[in-house]
Amino acid sequence: MFYRDERLALFIDGSNLYAAAKSLGFDIDYKLLRQEFMRRGKMLRAFYYTALLENDEYSPIRPLVDWLHYNGFTMVTKPAKEYTDSMGRRKVKGNMDIELTVDAMELAPYVDHVVLFSGDGDFRPLIESLQRKGVRVSVVSTIRSQPPMIADELRRQADNFIELDELRDVVGRPARETPATPRAEVSEEAEEEN
Repeated sequence: MFYRDERLALFIDGSNLYAAAKSLGFDIDYKLLRQEFMRRGKMLRAFYYTALLENDEYSPIRPLVDWLHYNGFTMVTKPAKEYTDSMGRRKVKGNMDIELTVDAMELAPYVDHVVLFSGDGDFRPLIESLQRKGVRVSVVSTIRSQPPMIADELRRQADNFIELDELRDVVGRPARETPATPRAEVSEEAEEEN
């Protein structure tokens, strides 16, 4: 539940939201997403977190990052790390959890409601801490994918769970399956391996 006069901040875990939307078969229209949450309250900030492959001549996510930067989102990026795993496979690692957590804690005194776009269970202590500071927290992810994209402990901790699939008609557009489609986000799957 949202209140028109409450101060909102959005925290978007880019790779997690991309994976959740992709699992549901649609792409996020970030202009519509921003408009939807501006309608729900007084939005102070919309943060978007992603790691970028700096050594690629062309990063497929660069156009999205640039567009978001020029259209009201606060971009938080860092170089992704590339390595070869024990099986000889090329892996890319880019976790932005610490950056998102620090920003949310710093903004907590100035907001009434935080909307976290992630299903990552690592954010449960963040939600708990924000709640102790009197901030309400909504989590946007999906339980309709196989397997569900949201960790059960995160969903239980949140004040409100918003099913991403129910936002499809408001913030979605059909997924594009063309070579021009950005690979979009750096995977965090290799995180446990280091």
